[in-house]
Amino acid sequence: MTDFPSHDLETAPEASKPLLEKSQKAFGRLPGLHKVMAESPQMLEGYQVLHHLFTQTAFDADEMTVVWQTINVENACHYCVPAHTGIAKAMKVDDALSTALRDEAPLPTAKLEALRTFTLRMLRGRGNVSETEMQEFFAAGYGHRAVLDVVLGLAQKTMSNYVNHVAQTPVDAPMQAFLWERKGTPLAV
Repeated sequence: MTDFPSHDLETAPEASKPLLEKSQKAFGRLPGLHKVMAESPQMLEGYQVLHHLFTQTAFDADEMTVVWQTINVENACHYCVPAHTGIAKAMKVDDALSTALRDEAPLPTAKLEALRTFTLRMLRGRGNVSETEMQEFFAAGYGHRAVLDVVLGLAQKTMSNYVNHVAQTPVDAPMQAFLWERKGTPLAV
């Protein structure tokens, strides 16, 4: 596997330095993903913007976690599943929800399960969902905005999951406690 550069504030391309400073300020450290993305200032900036925008959606912390972790688990991202487990803790998401997402087990509410199912259908179908699947999502209490916000989450997580796959980004030390491997077969939807 090709070794990808992992930058810090000194080695990063000039255009990435302010972006890494922003990451340092936000996280109190430089996440490994950001250090790898810094090779392309446009990638890092795009990821930061999408992350910020996704956190501004109408989804609450539980729902954001469902979208993020559903995608991370489906894509078997060795870096993002632990990272978002830590992020969920920081966002005060119940550990039981995080565990269920990581283990592909039933979620605590029908509405959150509908969000996971719809996210999986969007991901697996590359955005092609049936009218019946859309109506099931709407019947669970979501609307058109939620559909678009799931697409935004998919865009953000596609960037990070794919970068972590090709770069084999090491899991950050604070997230080592949340290491993850898929235990069984992917969920059927």
